[in-house]
Amino acid sequence: MPAYKGSLVLVKVGNGAIPEIFSTIGGLRVTGMELNNGIIDASNKELGIWRKLLGNAGQRSISIRCSGIFTDNATEETVREYAFASSVNNYQFIYASGDYFTGAFQITSYERGADLDEEEKYRISLESAGNIVFTAV
Repeated sequence: MPAYKGSLVLVKVGNGAIPEIFSTIGGLRVTGMELNNGIIDASNKELGIWRKLLGNAGQRSISIRCSGIFTDNATEETVREYAFASSVNNYQFIYASGDYFTGAFQITSYERGADLDEEEKYRISLESAGNIVFTAV
């Protein structure tokens, strides 16, 4: 399996149009995602001391986190507006291999700031808010 460049992992924000157009969030330096699979414990006294999980039954969610340097890019303005509106919008998370997932997310955290002698930075956290579609390229 080949190694991939981290600079190719992107987060894109949709514009809400039909068909929707996705644009890369400007100034990104760090991107990451986490898939969370909730469990349903189906244990009972008849099973003894071992826990039994009900397969494919728990709640699933995806968390995206990204950060970068502020460049006053138009997509940053869009993300900032979505954060202040606390709205649910479509995003894409694209892996370096070209595979990606698309779905509705809400921005749960938006930070922006800088130290005296450094560039202005931002950090965004998003949580899934519906079905997520994975596309393998």
